[in-house]
Amino acid sequence: MSDTSQTDLPDAPEQPQIYLITPPEFDLSTFPDRLASVLDAEDVACIRLALATSDEDRIARAADACREVAHARDVAIVIERHLAMVERLGLDGVHLTDGARTVRHARKELGADAIVGAFCGSSRHDGMTAAEAGADYVAFGPVGGSLGDGTHAEDGLFEWWSQMIEVPVVAEGGLSAGRATALGAMTDFFGVGEEIWREDDAAEALRTLLAGAR
Repeated sequence: MSDTSQTDLPDAPEQPQIYLITPPEFDLSTFPDRLASVLDAEDVACIRLALATSDEDRIARAADACREVAHARDVAIVIERHLAMVERLGLDGVHLTDGARTVRHARKELGADAIVGAFCGSSRHDGMTAAEAGADYVAFGPVGGSLGDGTHAEDGLFEWWSQMIEVPVVAEGGLSAGRATALGAMTDFFGVGEEIWREDDAAEALRTLLAGAR
């Protein structure tokens, strides 16, 4: 994103852009530098702060550190779930994890310029409802493996969405090089997180992961 004062996700390009997802927990003494190295190496559209903790102090400190890194490079940053903390922490929006249920409320709370995204699992219906309610993007996943309840986002869902719906779509969860190659023509963004952070060189892991989709 070229201007953090304009917080809509950029128009989807011909090839998918990178939507970076933080680990659920990270060391504040080292992760901001790791994040910076990835942003300096690759063109990233947006970052999602996706912490597992509900400790507001820990979230705030992590958000401050990551926001500084992101905004210094004109990259937008959203927070997962914690709608009430978006404005207080100076973030660009929220990523909702309950499908379409709170999209309209989030849009009302944050205003038209904030990013509001919704994870909709493998539900086409939830995705369409979220888009109609004002979501800037809809995320489906996992695209590799499945959740504990068996949820798996099939390629056909992305193919249909890319042909029928204008709202950008994010493919995430269990990405592999093979899955990225298969989905490259069907998605606007790849949500990439643990796939790269578990590697020593996250930037190189990201390049390798998405090489076939470019």
